[in-house]
Amino acid sequence: MASLIDIVPLMFLLVTTFYHFGEARIIEVGGSLDAWKVPESPNHTLSHWAESVRFQVGDILLFKYDSKMDSVLQVTEENYVKCNTEKPLKEHKDGYTTVKLDVSGPYFFISGAPTGNCAKGEKVTVVVQSPNHQPMPKPGPAAVTPTLPPKPSTTPASPAPAPPTPPKSSTSTPAPAPAPAKSSAVGLVAGNGIFWALIVAFIGLVFV
Repeated sequence: MASLIDIVPLMFLLVTTFYHFGEARIIEVGGSLDAWKVPESPNHTLSHWAESVRFQVGDILLFKYDSKMDSVLQVTEENYVKCNTEKPLKEHKDGYTTVKLDVSGPYFFISGAPTGNCAKGEKVTVVVQSPNHQPMPKPGPAAVTPTLPPKPSTTPASPAPAPPTPPKSSTSTPAPAPAPAKSSAVGLVAGNGIFWALIVAFIGLVFV
């Protein structure tokens, strides 16, 4: 019974170790085995490469170089900026160096070559993300706010104006011609004739 109690913690430790080992990635620094060197172009440096990789806790960096001419120094940020090779945090000279990234945060590596390779660009900063850190989403196209068409008005449309009444013709219907007035002269002559006829008849009766 005692032996079983001793074995259980050991089995748990082995399972945990192999589980984390299975998650670890071996990453070649610079993207290839011969990349730990002075960059050929200032536009393609080791730092440019590191910015394109998302490093995680447990990853393993692999440096391959000529141990007779170069080395890998892990330094502080201040010595990284100044390319100061004195008193590094860690120094590797085996020509096939592996560095496990145990904790999140920045790691600074420079070349230890006596020819001043660090000042020529042979250095790299590796930033390990926290296990709880989520990568920032890439910006997408700007969202366009949809616009709704205008709502049709419920107010009844006003009736169309009536066509204008055509103006009356300026030519008026001619008034009937007035009846010709009887000549006053004719009436007067007729009246006088009757008067004298009566006078003549009266005189004739008197003298009969």
